[in-house]
Amino acid sequence: MAEQSLEQLYSGQILALAADIPHAGKLDTPQASVKKRSPLCGSTVTVDLRVDAGRIVDFAQNVRACALGQASASVLGAHVLGQDRASIARARDALYAMLTEDGPTPPAPFEALEVLRPAAAYRNRHPSILLAWDATLAAFDEVAANAA
Repeated sequence: MAEQSLEQLYSGQILALAADIPHAGKLDTPQASVKKRSPLCGSTVTVDLRVDAGRIVDFAQNVRACALGQASASVLGAHVLGQDRASIARARDALYAMLTEDGPTPPAPFEALEVLRPAAAYRNRHPSILLAWDATLAAFDEVAANAA
């Protein structure tokens, strides 16, 4: 049973997402750059962000995380451009609820996060899965603070 759960956890879909993370790297002139670290596993994500009229216009991420954290960052990166802070927060909160409360799949365009549902049983992996989302929200907040 445990072996089957691990196979399901590290499915081909998760590994494919982890292998192809959109917007990997750094921006030359970000308005904000935020690094977040998971104390449980040591995973880190750095997000560089540029925002215009409240929406993400440029984004880069440097992801040093397990396959689950990488897969989550991959889904974020695939759909992050054009999003506002509220849509990122809704998706992050839905992802958290999916992992901790068997909540519904996060809303479009982030519904591919459903692939991470088997990770719900592995609470020690949740911080890594949420890392890119938390870094993106913190970067939004930094942009807003710098503009004020």
